Amino acid sequence: MSKMESIPNQPLAPAEFDATKLVLPVVGAVAFVHLLNDLIQAILPAIYPMLKTSYDLSFTQIGMITLVFQLTASILQPAIGLYTDKHPKPYLLPIGMVFTLIGLIMLAVVNSYAGLLIASAFVGLGSSTFHPEASRVARMASGGRFGFAQSFFQVGGNSGSALGPLLAAAIIIPRGQSSVGWFTVFAVLGIIVLFSVSRWVVRTHAALGAKRVATVNHLPRNKVITALAILGLLIFSKFVYMTCLSNYYTFYLIERFHQPVESAQLFLFIFLAAVAIGTFAGGPLGDKIGRKLVIWVSILGAAPFTLLLPYCNLFWTGVFSVIIGLILSSAFSAIVVFAQELVPGKVGLIAGLFFGLSFGLSGISAAALGGLADATDIIFVFHCCAYLPLLGIFTALLPDLNPQHTPDRNPQHK
Repeated sequence: MSKMESIPNQPLAPAEFDATKLVLPVVGAVAFVHLLNDLIQAILPAIYPMLKTSYDLSFTQIGMITLVFQLTASILQPAIGLYTDKHPKPYLLPIGMVFTLIGLIMLAVVNSYAGLLIASAFVGLGSSTFHPEASRVARMASGGRFGFAQSFFQVGGNSGSALGPLLAAAIIIPRGQSSVGWFTVFAVLGIIVLFSVSRWVVRTHAALGAKRVATVNHLPRNKVITALAILGLLIFSKFVYMTCLSNYYTFYLIERFHQPVESAQLFLFIFLAAVAIGTFAGGPLGDKIGRKLVIWVSILGAAPFTLLLPYCNLFWTGVFSVIIGLILSSAFSAIVVFAQELVPGKVGLIAGLFFGLSFGLSGISAAALGGLADATDIIFVFHCCAYLPLLGIFTALLPDLNPQHTPDRNPQHK
């Protein structure tokens, strides 16, 4: 619990909490639990081969497990974010991780397909509760460095997604389904850290402090809706292409360049490392040079490299994949913060909407691209997806935001 030691234990009056100062231990705490949360999420697809053999499942049944998880993990996020925007529930964070814990326990002990579906639903429910609320807390503790806080938070999730399959391969695959229970340690640790985070929110009246420096933009409603739709389109272009690389890059290298699996996995690891670096860089850059410029560069700027990638030899394929990972991954934090500034006071709704959209698009596009690859070949899929970053041209239609932070004259008035 060293992450939380520097947080004051005594209650602060709303006027005493300074929302313009970065509270790094809190941002670090929610980023750390994001790592734990996404690590746990990544276990499920990593053990699909084992479950398929143990339960004699069809690919359709495997797909249903993914569907149940994705539905609870993505569709519920905006609803939870909207509700807590209106009715703050600081302790919902550790409660959400309790759902994840229940899902893990069930996953370790159930012996039926129906039980696997219910366990997947609980893991997804915990995730849908965590993302909008943790994103809100990161913004509260950001001290106005919204991009930095969002990037720090997001890198935690990326790290967990990378670690999950490795730990699953090392712990669960050799020992069987019951060893999923070892991962409950991560859920319990997450509950403890999030309980401390929730206590900080209550002690410091951080929610009220954040409202005192609320962002305003004075944009007409129709322009806000149009801008949100454009951001959704940009999220679509980013996540469908990233899903193509994350899920099918190894198959592409094996088919096109006849690489062994070990070599292809190394290329994938290097690409994912570039994604983690780009994710962290995007937020602070947005704070310094403007989020719209970062979105321009991170979506449209990747297009020359994605268009050339299918024509490259092995060396330049590796180089271009790293460049694509660095550039394209920098978009998400900037897009989320830009959207939160478009709709002041709806931090949870926007976080839930965009995290949920990214979850949903990743799941749906993985299945759709897999079907396209079955019908044609994986090289054709990469040729098709190469054009997606060109949708970044629609960034030109986004408004130029220069958000102002206006103090609330009566900070205790909700």
